[in-house]
Amino acid sequence: MTAKTILYTAKVLTTGARDGGTSRSDDGHLDIHHSLPGSNGGGTNPEQLFAAGWSACFVGALGLAARSCKVKLPAEVAIDAEVDLCQGNDAYFLQARLNVSLPGIERDIAQRLIETAHSTCPYSKAVRGNIDVVLNLV
Repeated sequence: MTAKTILYTAKVLTTGARDGGTSRSDDGHLDIHHSLPGSNGGGTNPEQLFAAGWSACFVGALGLAARSCKVKLPAEVAIDAEVDLCQGNDAYFLQARLNVSLPGIERDIAQRLIETAHSTCPYSKAVRGNIDVVLNLV
């Protein structure tokens, strides 16, 4: 796929790995330390970062879906993103659940917004067919 217009390029330098590495963006807005999942290493891990990025992007996609359906997205929209790091057959893989809260929106409309957002969100597109994803309206 060729990009016609690049809207933004994130530039992050990562040194080290999950157990003590760092990641810093070129603009200085991101400056984090890595730690192993479940440890008290004082940092974060790639699964948390992925869950944060995906859920933030998904909220934006929900906003676009709501506008196209002429529905007002509630200010209290929330996504509890869960990204699992799994191991099986001698390989690591991810699976995820996006638990979406759209208070005040009728269930069938909320479900349509979630499905539309999942079809347009760049993160959802990136993982489609690569990881198991469950979308829950909560």
